[in-house]
Amino acid sequence: MPAQQPQLPVTSIQLNHTAVCASDRQRSAEFLAGILGLEIGAPFGPFLPIDLGNGVTLDFYEVRDQPIQSQHYAFLVPDDQFDTMISRLEAAGVTYYADPHQTEPGKVNDWFGGHGAYFADPDGHNMEILTRPYARP
Repeated sequence: MPAQQPQLPVTSIQLNHTAVCASDRQRSAEFLAGILGLEIGAPFGPFLPIDLGNGVTLDFYEVRDQPIQSQHYAFLVPDDQFDTMISRLEAAGVTYYADPHQTEPGKVNDWFGGHGAYFADPDGHNMEILTRPYARP
């Protein structure tokens, strides 16, 4: 039986980047960057990055020969920018929802004393903006 490796403290582990599959990486990156009010970085190999405020990068990766598997991405956003993001969704003609199952169109939630909304990106990824992190037991 192999020897157990020492465990690192949880605080030393951080997400650095993740790939976001897209049928058109430019279109998808521009869409999300526009809603969140962020800049798109310079291409890095096959990836088109968006840097988030906590050091994590979303690397948009174009997939042409297979369907895109929908994923969920949640963004903790400042209270004072939430309404602006909702306005950007409305201006883009994108329906947002108060719930992840998309049964309450045009509404936001007030979970955990903040605000939140869900919307689909051009490839059907379930995006979420929220102003308070979920309370964990």
